[in-house]
Amino acid sequence: MNVTHNENSITISHKGRTVFKHDSQNPAIFLGVGDAEYDMYRGNFKITDYVTERLPLRKCVVQEQAGSYLLTFSLDGEPTLEMSVVVTDRGRLKASFKALDARYNRFWIRVSATAEEKVYGCGEQLTYFNLRGKNFPLWSSEPGVGRNKNSYVTFLADTKDKAGGDYYNTNYPQPTFVSDKKYFCHLETTAYADFDFTNADFHELQCWNIPEYLLLDAEESFPALVENITDLFGRQPELPDWVLNGVILGIQGGTEITLNKLQAAKDAGVEVAGAWCQDWQGKKVTSFGKRLRWNWEWDSEMYPDLDKKIFELKEQGIRFLGYINPYVLEDHSLYKEAESQGFLATKKDGSKYVVDFGEFYCGVVDFTNPEACEWYKGVIKTNMIDFGLDGWMGDFGEYLPTDCTLSNGVSAEIEHNKWPYRWAKVQHEAIEEAGKTDDILFFMRAGGTGIQGYCHTLWGGDQLVDWCIDDGLASVIPAALSSGLMGNGIHHSDIGGYTTLHGCKRSKELFQRWAEMNAFTPIMRSHEGNRPDDNHQYDSDAETLAHLARMTKIFKHLKPYIKAASKENAEKGMPIQRPLFMHYEQDNEAYEIKFQYLFGRDLLVAPVYNQGEVEKEVYLPEDEWVHVWSGETYTGGWVTVDAPIGRPAVFYRKASKDAELLKGIASY
Repeated sequence: MNVTHNENSITISHKGRTVFKHDSQNPAIFLGVGDAEYDMYRGNFKITDYVTERLPLRKCVVQEQAGSYLLTFSLDGEPTLEMSVVVTDRGRLKASFKALDARYNRFWIRVSATAEEKVYGCGEQLTYFNLRGKNFPLWSSEPGVGRNKNSYVTFLADTKDKAGGDYYNTNYPQPTFVSDKKYFCHLETTAYADFDFTNADFHELQCWNIPEYLLLDAEESFPALVENITDLFGRQPELPDWVLNGVILGIQGGTEITLNKLQAAKDAGVEVAGAWCQDWQGKKVTSFGKRLRWNWEWDSEMYPDLDKKIFELKEQGIRFLGYINPYVLEDHSLYKEAESQGFLATKKDGSKYVVDFGEFYCGVVDFTNPEACEWYKGVIKTNMIDFGLDGWMGDFGEYLPTDCTLSNGVSAEIEHNKWPYRWAKVQHEAIEEAGKTDDILFFMRAGGTGIQGYCHTLWGGDQLVDWCIDDGLASVIPAALSSGLMGNGIHHSDIGGYTTLHGCKRSKELFQRWAEMNAFTPIMRSHEGNRPDDNHQYDSDAETLAHLARMTKIFKHLKPYIKAASKENAEKGMPIQRPLFMHYEQDNEAYEIKFQYLFGRDLLVAPVYNQGEVEKEVYLPEDEWVHVWSGETYTGGWVTVDAPIGRPAVFYRKASKDAELLKGIASY
């Protein structure tokens, strides 16, 4: 660290790069006062902020201390904010903040930038990969339907459901970004934040409280940088071995239907790793479609003999997965138990508080109460793990309303973005305490700072079952890449998407293209969607079933390759799906590629995401790349290859130690 200062200016450098520049004419920190309103409707938020003050902190006094610097900023001659700057034992630059005037609840800081700089991350971002030129509000929410205010489906979702969304809406926001200059920057806050990357000379980071600290570090390479990031936030465990044996089929409707569908899939040659039956605890039918009964115990009427069939399936090499979320259905057994023991969030006066989830109401299990966490872990261990489930979707986490009261006394506004972390921690600890970390798979869509060490895998949330660029198949590629840079290196998506609304219905072609992509991701898993009867399914016809069978054979063929990548992710934080610049940092074009990815070190995948497309234009970094299907070798640049259904644009690196295995993809 190097700090230079005089009466009017301060410059802080770290590892040879200027990170903070302040002077009385161009201040780098602002404080303010604001009053926010949060209008939540089924996980969609309309947020407004009335800012009464935004004041530049022009005056600053610098005191050099033993190995650190104390910067005291003043307003009207009164000390207002202290900023203590040190280099940690790990070599990171850490600037801690202390408010000297409690009335300020808005904070802005400018981190030095260059005009040509590119930035990535901010959790999971589905529209943009390079975030430069836009601002990104960071608040965990439903991502919205369509996610583009210029699209008709978003207009319909907004007008009918208050659920249209925009480019920045995400289940998983995180106040952390990565630069193409090979540094990361993290703002430690769980308050509403907004990172503005529109200015040439600085990135302005805003949050609606005084953050604990700002943390930055740089490395010589991107692999070293993600290792540094995951040293900080944590790392996912390795995938259970069984996950890589084939597809996890999303099936609903009961024991008989599940067993019949599994047998039919196997008879058609589908490699099946598991059955994911999200309605194992019963269903509710609403105007939205088929929903679930949120009382987390086996529904023996819908799934008779499941307690025995689970273990019979396991002997056949097929695992059974279910569903849970952090809420309990009003007036059912778990709700009554939690309410009687004081384990639910309340209104300010201590009275009952429930959340509208769409024609039914639920209580919020208060994860700030350690006893409530232990109780919910017990529910998971007894009703799910001991029952025989080998995994589940750990849904939601985004819905913590800002007007409920929590046992730790912290405002729910501040706890909101932390809720996915708390939810992941409860699930992980239940699995860990049961001794099943190596064998159980759970997946979440919600996320936040620190989730990396607890959430075993992300899934991309609820994509629309159409071809739209912002909320369809294409959107899960930047989602995987951005979240991977944050330390969530295992990511996947619902084959075929989920959201079936406003006339959108999944086509056969979309399902097949999505299955092709998911064969080159760490997990293959299908979903019927919220309105199964409107969607083309994996078994709607023999051709689709045969196509899926072939893709699962390719996925299973790659098991040793994916397993090695999963191990690398667990040990070093290296994501399985990687941006091209991860290994080709001298290639300027690679920094703008958002719909292609490296799958492990040696496969390059460019999914087809446009309807009717049978050729694919692909960018190849300089190297020797072999087109899997034709065997033709390319050395880099933009190339066009045939990509009919069943032959997605996939290349392997000729110099790969796994070249023979990767060449074998073409045999299927």
